[in-house]
Amino acid sequence: MTGTALAVLDMAGTTVTDDGLVVRAFDEAATAVGLPAEGPERDEARAYVLDTMGQSKIEVFTALFGTPELAEQANIAFEKAYEEFVDGGISPVPGAADAIAELRSAGVKVALTTGFSRSTQQRILATLGWEDVADLVLCPADAGRGRPFPDMILTALMRTGGVDVANVAVLGDTSSDIVSGLRAGASVVAGVLTGAHDEPTLRAAGATHVLGSVAEFPQLILPA
Repeated sequence: MTGTALAVLDMAGTTVTDDGLVVRAFDEAATAVGLPAEGPERDEARAYVLDTMGQSKIEVFTALFGTPELAEQANIAFEKAYEEFVDGGISPVPGAADAIAELRSAGVKVALTTGFSRSTQQRILATLGWEDVADLVLCPADAGRGRPFPDMILTALMRTGGVDVANVAVLGDTSSDIVSGLRAGASVVAGVLTGAHDEPTLRAAGATHVLGSVAEFPQLILPA
C-alpha cells in the first residue's frame, strides 16, 4: 500500500505487553464493587472483560455492573490496581519503538490509542520512557467515545492535519480495534497476534491483514 499519512496503533497488546495485568486489575475492581471472588458470576465477568479487550474500560464496567455509580467505583479501583502493577509489569513489544521510528522517519504520523483513562495511559508511557515516541496519544476521553466506535481514529486524523481516511492505517490486537478501524474508513485495518485475540477472531471482525507483530507493520504500509 502507498499513501499512508497516519498510522493509528493500539497500546496494550499491540505496542506494549502487560503480561495479563488487565485481568489482574479487573479482579481488584470486581472485588471493590462486591462481585463474589469465585463462581459463575466472576467467571462470566472475566470472560466479558477478555471479549471486550480494547474497549473503553468505563463502558465495559457500565455494561457489567449496571449503574454509572458502580462503574465509576470499579473504574477507580481498576486504574489504581493497574497503575500499581505497571512497574515491572509492562514492556514494549519487541521492535515496537523501532517500527514507530521507521514510520515517522518515512513521514507517517503515528498516534497511540488506548481504552484506558488518560492517567493510566500517561503512567504507561512514562514507565516506558515513551513520552515522545509518537506524534499523538489519545484515550477515549480525548475523542468522545472509545472503541469499537471510530472516534479516536477520526480525532487522530483531524489533530494530525490529515484530509482523507483512505490514508489511514490501523493496527490492533482485538476485534474492537478492527471494528473501529473499519468504521473509520481506514484503508488498512490490521490485526496483530501479540495480544488478546487470535487470528480467527481478528479475521472474523474484518481485519484486512493479520501480522505476527507490530515490527512487521512498516513493511506492510510503507512503499517498497
